[in-house]
Amino acid sequence: MPTPSRTELIETVTKLVLEELAGRGIVPVRERLRFVPVGVSARHLHITREHFKLLFGEDRELTRSRDISQPGQFAAEERVTLIGPKGTIEGVRILGPYRRQTQVELAPSDARRLGLSPPIRPSGRLEGTPGITLVGPRGRLELDSGVIIADRHIHMTPADAAAYGVADGQEVRVKVEGPRGGVMDRVYVRVRDDFALEMHIDTDDANAFSIATGDRLELILDEK
Repeated sequence: MPTPSRTELIETVTKLVLEELAGRGIVPVRERLRFVPVGVSARHLHITREHFKLLFGEDRELTRSRDISQPGQFAAEERVTLIGPKGTIEGVRILGPYRRQTQVELAPSDARRLGLSPPIRPSGRLEGTPGITLVGPRGRLELDSGVIIADRHIHMTPADAAAYGVADGQEVRVKVEGPRGGVMDRVYVRVRDDFALEMHIDTDDANAFSIATGDRLELILDEK
């Protein structure tokens, strides 16, 4: 296991202290944490059990390939082909477990390749979204809606939110260092007990800023 850097050790200790203070209702703003780890999210889909069976057969279930950062979620072995009005993308991975709605998440460049114009949305907000065709080894499914470009967001627990001085639904900015650095606006904080701390961006943002999964980016709060 790699030895944590001095900065990481300081942030870890600070976070533990702030979690204790948060539990007592005391969070000193000047002590808040600033850096968040990032995860780059490639095109993927979430799927209902019913739709999975239509594409892969009644005898199949989602097969776990590897766990991903958010607790209880995993990348499945199964993949599908996406067909849009102007193009096709093969080998798009399904993320488990099953969801109540089937949802396809694309980067803007993926959407252009398929000939779609999906809105930028948080996960689960599917009203008014375009549809798409999914093809699996045992079937084909025509969706009337369900395609989005996921918004930039940061998953946090309530203790994380206290340590960073932010709240659920808050819009923040994130600074990227390096030769292609800059600032990403309109990054939304999402707080829930079962989340793991991580900022999620799509592959287009990652390529534009030369960001890789595991990088640590600075969260910027506009002082009142």
